[in-house]
Amino acid sequence: MTDIRDRWLSVDEICKYLGVSSDTVYRWIDRFSMPAHRMGRLWKFKKDQVDNWVQAGGAAENNKKDSGR
Repeated sequence: MTDIRDRWLSVDEICKYLGVSSDTVYRWIDRFSMPAHRMGRLWKFKKDQVDNWVQAGGAAENNKKDSGR
Protein backbone atom coordinates (compact mmCIF):
# COMPACT_ATOMS: atom_id res chain seq x y z
CA MET A 1 0.00 0.00 0.00
CA THR A 2 1.21 3.47 -0.83
CA ASP A 3 2.23 5.71 2.05
CA ILE A 4 0.66 9.13 1.67
CA ARG A 5 2.99 11.45 3.57
CA ASP A 6 1.37 14.77 2.77
CA ARG A 7 -2.27 13.86 3.22
CA TRP A 8 -4.94 16.07 4.77
CA LEU A 9 -5.47 15.54 8.51
CA SER A 10 -8.85 15.57 10.26
CA VAL A 11 -9.66 17.58 13.41
CA ASP A 12 -9.15 14.46 15.55
CA GLU A 13 -5.78 13.75 13.95
CA ILE A 14 -4.50 17.32 14.32
CA CYS A 15 -5.68 17.31 17.96
CA LYS A 16 -3.66 14.18 18.67
CA TYR A 17 -0.66 15.57 16.79
CA LEU A 18 -0.69 18.84 18.78
CA GLY A 19 -1.90 17.34 22.06
CA VAL A 20 -4.87 19.67 22.40
CA SER A 21 -8.65 19.31 22.46
CA SER A 22 -10.98 19.85 19.52
CA ASP A 23 -12.39 22.92 21.30
CA THR A 24 -8.90 24.41 21.27
CA VAL A 25 -8.45 23.71 17.55
CA TYR A 26 -11.81 25.30 16.68
CA ARG A 27 -10.94 28.32 18.84
CA TRP A 28 -7.55 28.66 17.11
CA ILE A 29 -9.26 28.54 13.70
CA ASP A 30 -11.76 31.22 14.74
CA ARG A 31 -9.57 33.55 16.78
CA PHE A 32 -6.00 32.92 15.67
CA SER A 33 -6.37 32.13 11.95
CA MET A 34 -4.98 28.62 12.30
CA PRO A 35 -4.36 27.30 8.78
CA ALA A 36 -7.34 25.08 8.07
CA HIS A 37 -9.33 24.28 4.98
CA ARG A 38 -13.02 23.57 4.88
CA MET A 39 -14.11 20.59 2.79
CA GLY A 40 -17.88 20.54 2.95
CA ARG A 41 -18.70 20.35 6.65
CA LEU A 42 -15.25 19.13 7.65
CA TRP A 43 -12.09 20.99 8.54
CA LYS A 44 -8.85 19.59 7.14
CA PHE A 45 -5.25 20.48 7.90
CA LYS A 46 -1.86 20.20 6.24
CA LYS A 47 0.69 19.22 8.85
CA ASP A 48 3.48 21.39 7.42
CA GLN A 49 1.22 24.49 7.39
CA VAL A 50 0.23 23.89 11.02
CA ASP A 51 3.87 23.30 12.00
CA ASN A 52 4.88 26.62 10.42
CA TRP A 53 1.97 28.41 12.11
CA VAL A 54 2.90 27.00 15.53
CA GLN A 55 6.60 27.84 15.09
CA ALA A 56 5.66 31.41 14.11
CA GLY A 57 3.69 31.78 17.35
CA GLY A 58 0.28 31.58 15.67
CA ALA A 59 -1.56 30.67 18.86
CA ALA A 60 0.09 33.42 20.90
CA GLU A 61 -2.37 35.84 22.47
CA ASN A 62 -0.84 38.83 20.63
CA ASN A 63 -1.67 37.17 17.28
CA LYS A 64 -5.38 37.10 18.06
CA LYS A 65 -7.40 38.44 15.16
CA ASP A 66 -10.01 41.08 15.81
CA SER A 67 -13.31 39.24 15.59
CA GLY A 68 -15.33 42.18 16.86
CA ARG A 69 -16.41 40.30 19.98
